[in-house]
Amino acid sequence: MFSSNVFVLWGVLSSCWGLRQDARVDEELARSPRPSKWGSLWPLPQRVATFDVSFKLAAASFQMLDGNGSSAGPSCSLLQDAYRRYDKYIFGGVKPERPRARDRRTDFPVLMGLQVLITDPEPECDQYPSVTSDESFQISLDLFLGLETFSQLVYEDDFGAKLVNWTQISDYPRFAHRGLLLDTSRHFLPVKVILANLETMAMNKFNVFHWHIVDDQSFPYMSRTFPDLSQKGAYHPYTHVYTPSDVKTIIEFARLRGIRVIPEFDTPGHTQSWGKGQAGLLTPCFAGSRPSGSFGPVNPILNSTYDFMRRLFREVAAVFPDDYVHLGGDEVDFTCWKSNPDIRTFMEQQGFGKNYSKLESLYIQRLLDIVSSTEKGSIIWQEVFDNGVKLKADALIHVWKGTGQQYRNEMANVTAAGYRALLSTPWYLNRIAYGQDWRGHYKADPQDFQGTAAQKKLVIGGEACLWGEYVDATNLTPRLWPRASAVAERLWSAQNVTDVDDAYDRLSSHRCRMLERGIPAEPLFSSFCPREFEGI
Repeated sequence: MFSSNVFVLWGVLSSCWGLRQDARVDEELARSPRPSKWGSLWPLPQRVATFDVSFKLAAASFQMLDGNGSSAGPSCSLLQDAYRRYDKYIFGGVKPERPRARDRRTDFPVLMGLQVLITDPEPECDQYPSVTSDESFQISLDLFLGLETFSQLVYEDDFGAKLVNWTQISDYPRFAHRGLLLDTSRHFLPVKVILANLETMAMNKFNVFHWHIVDDQSFPYMSRTFPDLSQKGAYHPYTHVYTPSDVKTIIEFARLRGIRVIPEFDTPGHTQSWGKGQAGLLTPCFAGSRPSGSFGPVNPILNSTYDFMRRLFREVAAVFPDDYVHLGGDEVDFTCWKSNPDIRTFMEQQGFGKNYSKLESLYIQRLLDIVSSTEKGSIIWQEVFDNGVKLKADALIHVWKGTGQQYRNEMANVTAAGYRALLSTPWYLNRIAYGQDWRGHYKADPQDFQGTAAQKKLVIGGEACLWGEYVDATNLTPRLWPRASAVAERLWSAQNVTDVDDAYDRLSSHRCRMLERGIPAEPLFSSFCPREFEGI
């Protein structure tokens, strides 16, 4: 899941060697491809063609090696790590059910291995994936090969032999931003749970981990600059925090799988836990003329607020290498601001009248300037756009509210204003229903709104969101997968890939593959897998 300018986990120039060639093999290779049966490919590639020629893979002899002239050799740890990971995936267990109408010969030619050739003169093996990463690739046993997709082509025959059919694939993602939001504030998620889901994201070709790391309920991010934020704001100051080492581990684990880590520090609302460790940050609420003892959003009229934010986001910019930070800006309750006499006086002085959206806009604009000074771009929830905040041209508007038509109208308005947009509204996976709700997730499309072609190009993707009110380490993974897989295919595959019945067949097999790889993905419906999940 890496840029072709660096190392493409799914897109590396490769060739096969050690094939046992004979006249019969040559004759079969010359046949025209028949219509593809897709097998268990997920997400479905842009173009696939499969031939009726199978090659045998032997665990003892099959190797993944750097090709002669590759610009990324043994020193590219990212590539070497991928070789080890996918060797384990391919030979570590039962493979998915083979596609129909296979050639049933037992004397298959032997595929001895894959030579991986990186052609870019600067493979950037030690750098991080970015929003501009090129993820296009082609697959053929004599052309380009991507390791994840190749691993999905491998199957087992009735005798346990590992086989792969001659296949040609030309592929690239439809959208550059294919994200998954996990919430670690409402329930703390252990690092190993986050890592397991990053691994599963890579299996599904997600490339952005949106880490909603703090919120009202807790502040588990351990800040070096402001240690009291987690010391006093986390559920527990030692057991329920993410140390600098934890954060570094998560970012590096994600990097090796081509996944960007974008943190969200949501303000001015959703900040009750912040106030426990930073005195004077939140607005004191009043009951009549007296303080009520409760606190509201961040206090936007104090210079100390912006001094704090400047120092915090300077640290965040140094810790998280991605080009973007998510700043939130949603669901700001103005009740406390309205009750505070100092806030009311400030409103009069600024000529805001009783329009508290203007006060919120003033705060957000100053925060955007602070983040911009750290050379980071900003992602904000749609309310910031709706309230008329002056935004920089590179801001990303994250749409999450409304019914089907309402969010379509919002996408049209955002893109008509010239801003890039992300969609999450139809993909709130914390909303569950009896039955196969993944079908609704699969049918939603980020570009399904009234707008020009230029507007549609401003939609850079979307995110599935799993908010944490009712999930923790006990149930997060099975609730998330394979429902999130439906979103993954919508964001990767061609726009005309809409056959839900075909998707059901492939997703059922893909779910079995996730079980084989140790991911407790829940079933789609009544079914069985050749090898069932055996527990943790």
